[in-house]
Amino acid sequence: MSPAPKPASPCTKVCVLDAATGLCCGCGRTRDEIAAWGALSDAQRRTIMSGLEARMRAAHMTPLEAPLPT
Repeated sequence: MSPAPKPASPCTKVCVLDAATGLCCGCGRTRDEIAAWGALSDAQRRTIMSGLEARMRAAHMTPLEAPLPT
């Protein structure tokens, strides 16, 4: 059995933190999670990523995406 692929970053290149929730408007991570991302284990990254959609929904946020280049 091959190992699970490394989790990609959930970053959508919209790095704006919502003042009320402290969550990134693009990916839903906190400032601390974003800062620590490079040092986290794959398991820690998967744990964070598995909760991002529910976290954004609970905060009544819709993930923003970076505009396409023109």
